[in-house]
Amino acid sequence: MKRYFVTGIGTEVGKTVAAAILTEALQADYWKPVQAGGLDFTDTDTVRSLVSNPVSVFHPEAYRLKMAASPHKAAAAEGREIDVLGITLPETSNNLIVEGAGGLMVPLNKRYLILDLVQQLGLEVVLVSRNYLGSINHTLLTAEVLRYRKVPVAGIIFNGEENSSTEDFIIKYTGLRRLPSIRQEADFCPETIAGYAKDFVPYL
Repeated sequence: MKRYFVTGIGTEVGKTVAAAILTEALQADYWKPVQAGGLDFTDTDTVRSLVSNPVSVFHPEAYRLKMAASPHKAAAAEGREIDVLGITLPETSNNLIVEGAGGLMVPLNKRYLILDLVQQLGLEVVLVSRNYLGSINHTLLTAEVLRYRKVPVAGIIFNGEENSSTEDFIIKYTGLRRLPSIRQEADFCPETIAGYAKDFVPYL
């Protein structure tokens, strides 16, 4: 049984699309522990709309927060605090894709970060990087903290417009396994996701 935690080098780097592709490739279940903002159409709703296999189950979030902000701030705005130690994996006998919120160092409460949740759940990470000015720094910092915390990394996905010099440097410096890239698309639809999923199957 395969279980991966999808994280990114920051926010808006393509974690949700990557999670949809991995979910389709493995016909896995999907779970986002904390959703902050976008409750009218959540990341779970997005992945559900992109996945076409009949097997995947979409598990409810542990926390649904109204404010589009860091989870610790969104929870505080509602007079709540996220009980990180109380978050447990959903019960399933299927493969599982878990999607984080923002990057690894995003706070969930006054003490714990997304990184702490990754370690608590004991999952292998799939890291999503997007090419932009500064992405080398953000990617190397993320890879370094994963190495320091001894978190296993299944590989890295480059998302968006290709930048071979950036991507090659990151792979050489970090030693991370390169997974298939997700390139700029006019539209991500179930057919597009299914096409990418076929490319990912041999790597998972």
